[in-house]
Amino acid sequence: MATTSKTPPGADPKQLERTGTVREIGSQAVWSLSSCKPGFGVDQLRDDNLETYWQSDGSQPHLVNIQFSPTLFSMTPPLVPLQQLEMVEPSGWIHISLLDQQSNKPIRTFMIQIAVLANHQNGRDTHMRQIKVYTPVEESSIGKFPRCTTTDFMMYRTIR
Repeated sequence: MATTSKTPPGADPKQLERTGTVREIGSQAVWSLSSCKPGFGVDQLRDDNLETYWQSDGSQPHLVNIQFSPTLFSMTPPLVPLQQLEMVEPSGWIHISLLDQQSNKPIRTFMIQIAVLANHQNGRDTHMRQIKVYTPVEESSIGKFPRCTTTDFMMYRTIR
């Protein structure tokens, strides 16, 4: 079952990534929107700038589709609604944890869809700032190594 928690305004979700326990995988996906006003699309939703945002431009529901290559996953479960969340004047980062109900482990899926079914005070357009998709970092098959979380180590953590 999906769970949600709210961080205080200004809390940095990248701190999770700095600990080395999760990584952001949104750049590996194809993003699409049901609609957007010119200059307020996917680029603004993913640019790491809290001043920019996606603004929908059309009838509801407003959709954000995040599609990963199905070949990344050995098992492809059917599309199932995981959670319906009602937010009243949200601020700060909203964390939605997507866990399998039976195993309590993160779900494995190739598509995530965020659907805005209704807006505050019957408004028409939706504004959304920054969506990040995090996945747990799996342990090395070679063995357990300490996590390298200092700035010096993080600079050299990828092979070019």
